[in-house]
Amino acid sequence: MSKTNNLVFNGVKIVSWIIFVGLCIEAGGLIVNFAFSLFNPDFVQNLYQKLDLSDMYSKNKWAFFSMYSFILFISILKAYLFYIVIRLVTKINLEKPFNTYVAKQISLLSYYTLSIGLISYIARQSANYLQHHGYDIDMLKQFWADSQAFILMAAVVYIIAIIFSKGVEYQDELEETV
Repeated sequence: MSKTNNLVFNGVKIVSWIIFVGLCIEAGGLIVNFAFSLFNPDFVQNLYQKLDLSDMYSKNKWAFFSMYSFILFISILKAYLFYIVIRLVTKINLEKPFNTYVAKQISLLSYYTLSIGLISYIARQSANYLQHHGYDIDMLKQFWADSQAFILMAAVVYIIAIIFSKGVEYQDELEETV
């Protein structure tokens, strides 16, 4: 592997770690917000991202819990997705990348990406339903604005996973014949 490729790959590792840490902080902040919103709703406006759903909580607790569940689930899945990316980039052998571990990790990436996209889409549709019934959901749109992008990305990553699986299959077949 050339020096430039090695440098770029190390840069990808660093960026993956930075994104992972950021997503973990976001998920942790949202969990803390959720706990504070249950025990002290007056303090919520001073918390992380100023996600104040106390009005929704006072109108309908089920709507509050469903929307916050979507937010938490999506943020935790995004953090776990980048945990899988970090496991992949730290354990991949670039001299011989076609192995079963890499193929399984890439498949996992596609499944989690699709899950994030589908859950984001369902959350967006649920929020639109609540908006038609008089709830203010403008602050929630940031959490599922990219649902179609995740679904499309899942398709692309799944195709790459299939290519890697075939590559592993061909490599194993070649090693058996030699």
